[in-house]
Order: sequence, then structure tokens, then C-alpha cells
Amino acid sequence: MTEPASLTVDVLVLGWGKGGKTFAAAMAAAGKRVAIVERSAAMYGGTCINIGCVPTKTLIHDAELRRESDDAATSFAKAVTRRDALIAKLNDVNFHMLADRDTVTVVDGQARFVSPHEVEVTPSAGGRGTNEVLRIRADLVVINTGAEPVRSEIPGADLDGVYDSTTIQHAEPFPKRLAIVGAGAIALEFASMMRGFGSQVTMLVRGDRLLPREDADVAEGVSKLLRDDGISLRFGATVTEIVRSEAALRLTLDTDTGAEHLETDALLFATGRRPATAELGLDAAGIDTDEHGAITVDEQLRTSASGVFAMGDVRGGAQQTPLSLDDHRVVLDAVTGEGLRRVSDRVAVPATTFITPPFASVGITADEAKQRGDVVRTVMVPVAGIKAMPRPKAVGDPRGFIKFVVDARTDLILGARLLHVDAQEVINLIALAMRAKVTATELRDGIWTHPSSTEALNEVLGQLGDPH
Repeated sequence: MTEPASLTVDVLVLGWGKGGKTFAAAMAAAGKRVAIVERSAAMYGGTCINIGCVPTKTLIHDAELRRESDDAATSFAKAVTRRDALIAKLNDVNFHMLADRDTVTVVDGQARFVSPHEVEVTPSAGGRGTNEVLRIRADLVVINTGAEPVRSEIPGADLDGVYDSTTIQHAEPFPKRLAIVGAGAIALEFASMMRGFGSQVTMLVRGDRLLPREDADVAEGVSKLLRDDGISLRFGATVTEIVRSEAALRLTLDTDTGAEHLETDALLFATGRRPATAELGLDAAGIDTDEHGAITVDEQLRTSASGVFAMGDVRGGAQQTPLSLDDHRVVLDAVTGEGLRRVSDRVAVPATTFITPPFASVGITADEAKQRGDVVRTVMVPVAGIKAMPRPKAVGDPRGFIKFVVDARTDLILGARLLHVDAQEVINLIALAMRAKVTATELRDGIWTHPSSTEALNEVLGQLGDPH
């Protein structure tokens, strides 16, 4: 049997996610020999560029532009074509970002550890990098293989018309009726998007509300928005079987009142993503994982194997591109800097769910503050009633709310929840204020551009309630 070819480098990066590619580029710029292994040429650049943030937000944008008179299937097809053209360009840019560097070797294939600092790569088709059975050795290894959609094991989950968050982006034919299983950010975004394109959307939620980690009034505010857009919400409903007839998918639902049936043209499972570690052979490297398959790391993202780090979604926790980017800073500091950065240094990390209008959050909820024993002041105001916030009215969408949780003793902001036009931008200002310890009073009295959504802070923070 022919021995595989060998390659020895200074740094080996497994996976092309935000953190991994940025770390690889930084090490190459420092003169290190770098190999980056990616199992799919369609994923040069990682999840965000190819199947996550950018393509879905492109589709969401086009769904918002659709007029009621526009044919739903045609509008969706045009949006998918634009999505694909954009992603092809970004994929190519990301490939050349590393491949054009003299000290970087791009390897196409599935890597599997044979020891803590050596992997064997099984080549994959369709790539533009090195494509052969290859053993790669490096003193420094970074695992950045990301996460993948959780696969349902419900009978019928493999039928045509059953999608995950990746495949639904090319749904064919366009579903006039779509059922979505899930209650989190991914489920909400696709529900809002596909309703925008013209689908009749039904969300099937196992629990008794959306966004179970949010305050009840916030979850209800988001639910009302979706209902007002024509999205049906079914709580206490679990899909137990899927059967295909000639015309539709027939779902069997377990509900509080017994078994029910629902017919739909397509079904989306949006029940989360899990770390992509199953094919890595981590045992051979002595790399520990948790019960969900996430790689266990310390505060500097070191794994249980010396010289091996993990960053991004593969290490578990919140799955956000900005966190993966910051992971690269932590690892870079650990191996080339003073070693002072820690993941626990992060505070006030904002997030946005891109429904229409967007739902953005930062910090803790009022319920969490109460459980901690904090004395707080809170306010929740409907956007339509905020006089000093003309921008949503000017662009024709004054829906939503703004909620703040403020420490009554220090006047510092503990958390905020925004559902309104421009929320994805305003939340960054609030997050910065929290990190810089700017008080609620200082934000209230700030001078902001007009007309903007930010100037709502002047009015909303002037309505904080009594301490409780």
C-alpha cells in the first residue's frame, strides 16, 4: 500500500471559519508556513459567508422588497440567483485571501487526527487546493470546523420537501405552505423571510412560547409581530412522523389535546446546530469533548492536547461570527503575544435576529437580574408611541418595542432588547456604552443624529420605572 504524501508546516488550521482564516492569514503574514484544510470547496470562507449570515440576510433583504402583487415563486427564484452570485464572489475572494500567499497551502479534504499534531486528509472533489491523500504535521494546530444543522431522526425526515437551514435556501419548488420546527433565532428568521416571499408559514413550537430565554413580555412582543405578519404559531406541538402524499407532506403532531395532522408543502427543521467534530478522530489526539460534541477548551481556547486550540462554533457556546473573530485574537495573543486575553473578558456581546424589523439584544434580561438579586429599573415602550423616534415612521414600519434593564444603584445598563427598524445598529451603541460604563442618564442626555432610531434613547430612558 502506498504511503500518503507528507507535509510539515508551522501551523495547521482545520476549517475555514472566520476565526480560522483570520488566524491563518495573521500567522502567514508573520512568516509562518501554514496549511489550511477545508473539506468542501463550497465552504471557502466558512459558514457565515457561504450558508449562514450573508446569504440568509441577502434573501431576507429581497423578501422585504417583494410587493404583494409579485409572484412568490418568481421573487424567490430571483433572490436565490442574486444570493448565489454574491456568495460565489465572496467564496472566491476568501479562497484567494489565503491561497495567494506564498507560505500558505490550501488542502481540500476531510482531516482526521492520527496523533495530537498530525492529521491524515482524505481528498474531496471540486476544490482548487491540494487534492491528494496527505499527512500533515504541525507544532501548532487550530480546529475551526464550525457547526452543522442538527439532523432529525423523526420517521420521514429524509423525504423530499424536508429541509434544514442550509437546504431551504434553495427550496424547489417554492413552498406555498411551509411548516417550521423551532423557536429560536434561525426559526424566526426563516419564518419572517419565507412569509415575506409569500409562503403561508406555520411555526411548530414544542414549548409554550418563542424565545424561551427572554422575558415573557419580550417573547410576546416578538410573537405578536409574527402573528401580525400572518405567521401561524402552534405551541405545545411536536412532530412525530412525516408522510408524503402526491400533493403534500402530512405531519403527525403530538399536542396537549392528542394527535393531530397538518398538511404542508415543505417542512424546515430549525432546531439548532451542533459542533462538527464527528469525523475528526479527536480520540487519537486526546482531545476532550462535552456531551454535545463540542471541544472542551480553557480560557485561552487550549484543548486538552498541548499545542492544539479550538475556536468558533466547534467549541460550543453562542454561535456568532464576531465571537469566532475574537477567538482568533485570544489564540493569537496566547501563541505570539503576552497571553493576557481570556474569553471571559468579553462583556456586553450584542446579537441580532433578522426578522422584519430586526430583534436585537445585549446583556441580561429582567428575569435574570431578578434571579441575581439586582435592584433594577426597567422600561418597555412600543415604538409607535415614541415621539422622538421618527425614522421608523418615515420608512413606513413603526412596529416593535424597546426595553431596558438598568441597575438602580449604579445607573449602568444591564441589558436591552430592541425590536425596530435599525435595531441591529443601535444595539452596537448600547453594547459599547455597557462596556465603557456609560450610564443610562448619559445615554438619555446624548445628542444623536436626526431623524434616526438612536434618538429614541432620549425619550425611552427618560421613562425608567421605579426601582424593584
